[in-house]
Amino acid sequence: MEKNNRRLTSAEITNLITQFEQETMSVCVGKYVLATVKDAQIHSLYQRSLEISEKHLKKMKELFKTEKFPVPHGLTEEDVNLEAPPLFTDSFWLEYLYSLIHIGLSGYSLSLSISVRRDIRDYYYQCNLEAMDLYNKITDLLLEKGNFEPPPYFAVPKKVEYIKGLGYTLNVLGKKRPLNVAEAGNVYVNLTMTRLAKGLCLGFHQVVRSQEVKEFLEEVIKVINKNYGIFSKVLTENNLQSPSLLDTQVTKSTIPPFSDRLMMLKTGFLLGASLSYYGTALVASLRVDLISHCEAAILRGLKLMPSWGSIAIRNQWIEKLPEADDRADIPLDRKEG
Repeated sequence: MEKNNRRLTSAEITNLITQFEQETMSVCVGKYVLATVKDAQIHSLYQRSLEISEKHLKKMKELFKTEKFPVPHGLTEEDVNLEAPPLFTDSFWLEYLYSLIHIGLSGYSLSLSISVRRDIRDYYYQCNLEAMDLYNKITDLLLEKGNFEPPPYFAVPKKVEYIKGLGYTLNVLGKKRPLNVAEAGNVYVNLTMTRLAKGLCLGFHQVVRSQEVKEFLEEVIKVINKNYGIFSKVLTENNLQSPSLLDTQVTKSTIPPFSDRLMMLKTGFLLGASLSYYGTALVASLRVDLISHCEAAILRGLKLMPSWGSIAIRNQWIEKLPEADDRADIPLDRKEG
């Protein structure tokens, strides 16, 4: 890779380091899935996903070395046990890949939009193309297998209408207006992510070795259950379906396929993603009760983060990001006269 005269910005460095860790995690998970999954079509998708992640890692390592920037450690082969039996069903892993590529598309687009250097923009442009292609293949397979659960369908309106009063936002005499398409769609997408997080946390809780991580996962599952219950009720009250839970797709295995570190970092990643998705749902909502539900879900997630951070830092599981120079700590170059 050619040396670029323009230095990497803080935003570009952050995105690259964050992606590096996520890609190393994807490699660990992908290799385990390839060692345990039986379905040939799902196996093929994970093989492609692994190839993409390894390609991205090679590109980022070259970039870091060209910039004389320390290559992050990320997750390694020590964080995965390829001899462990299946912890989840093949169908679960297909749902997992669907949700993770969904998050990845958002991340790549954001990274592209805040990158300055042309080579970095070109890199994320290519990442988006690869992710979109894989997303299409995953969605096609879910549809082919009859496993795809789409967001609610709405009747086609007869004409364009305008909001005529505050009653659209406020509950009038205790009566709530029906959800609009944006509200229902966001609630459904959040429930789809929530059910995946619950399935993962149930599996992780079953195999994790650290007692403090196990107790933390119990708290996460409680919050997930509360959020799922609240938002699925919102859809039910509007006679709209919710996505099916994935709880039954966790096997009875008690042998950990991943290190406690990997499971904790994955849980933290999903917590962070959930805050972003609830934030999107909040700003798109015009019903006060739904806004309140989103705010409460965000607060519940935020309350979990200090415990997550405390455990991860105490175990030295988080790589430190580069910091700004401490100008007060730079020694003066004093020359004797």
